Amino acid sequence: MSETKKVKIGIIGCGGIAFGKHLPSLAKVQDKAIMTAFCDIELDRAEKAAKEYGSSESKVYTDYKKLLEDPTIDIVHVCTPNVSHAEITIAALEAGNHVMCEKPMAINSEEAKSMWEAAKRTGKKLTIGYQNRFRSDSMALNEACTAGDLGEVYMAKAHAVRRRGVPTWGVFMDKEKQGGGPLIDIGTHALDLTLWMMNNYKPKMVVGSAFQKLKDKSEGNMFGPWDSSKFDVEDSAFGFIKMENGATIYLETSWALNMINAKEAQVTLCGTEAGAEMFGEAWDNKGHVTFNSTKYGQFIETNTSAGGGVAYYEGVGLNAGELEARQWIEAVIEDKEPLVKPEEAYIVTKILEAIYESAKTGKAIEFAEESQNLIHAK
Repeated sequence: MSETKKVKIGIIGCGGIAFGKHLPSLAKVQDKAIMTAFCDIELDRAEKAAKEYGSSESKVYTDYKKLLEDPTIDIVHVCTPNVSHAEITIAALEAGNHVMCEKPMAINSEEAKSMWEAAKRTGKKLTIGYQNRFRSDSMALNEACTAGDLGEVYMAKAHAVRRRGVPTWGVFMDKEKQGGGPLIDIGTHALDLTLWMMNNYKPKMVVGSAFQKLKDKSEGNMFGPWDSSKFDVEDSAFGFIKMENGATIYLETSWALNMINAKEAQVTLCGTEAGAEMFGEAWDNKGHVTFNSTKYGQFIETNTSAGGGVAYYEGVGLNAGELEARQWIEAVIEDKEPLVKPEEAYIVTKILEAIYESAKTGKAIEFAEESQNLIHAK
């Protein structure tokens, strides 16, 4: 694809995540891409998106299949409820588009695998919206892990815990449309970060628990009170994940939990040479990493500075969503791999599904050899 040509993007789903991340982020990449089509089952939302982020020539749809008939579109962003991710993504890939699908990849691992297989079959690029990888603290920690500064990471914690942060809009509390609550919503970010840092995508066994204990206790919720009669998902979930090489990961996730120290989309890593933990506000590059080790017979702690840029990556000064959009668009134009690969997102979905299954059955869930061997360490 010519480097001088601007790729054309179609947006399917013009709700909260589109207006909160995708649309403003893509608007910062106008030197490389333009949004030419907008689709939502509610016409006024698609029209609003087109008015704010499109042009006088932008097209508006209420049926995504009509949007996919447009041969001029190069890329589709899927920003719909989880239950429709697979259907729309596969259709878009088969229509000849590259696809950015918002997280989680799909509502279950079978659908996620079908998406990955469709990308391989069509030769089109597919990525998933795990923008937390693009934060400056995440990039710094991943660089340290890749360089081997922590040695072998054999224990990790994936944190996605809110004290009272239940999303009261959209379909977040609708199990049928979302597939679950905080585990599939914010736990997916924490688990993605952890597996990426460890470069370990070969799970062996999972034990999980899920609770719905605080659905009637909305006092203090940062997004206002919720309707408990519509609270159809868990309010917290926890998983213990054992990897094929013996490494273990503890995943904690909640929208509502009676604890003081909330941590979201952050990780703790313990390696043979050093450890690392994310602290501070994770958003807008306000978080930092504390590395810990021993030296001179003493404990040593070293902090990165919150708010730093990503010096080794084009786009210093952009937020995580903007960096995600730029790297994705450049991957399409330059025919490179996106940072977030579908096979990695598939394993995240597979593990989340196993935690739900373990919580439901009360049994440990073991992964078949086929699942363990889908991805090999680099």
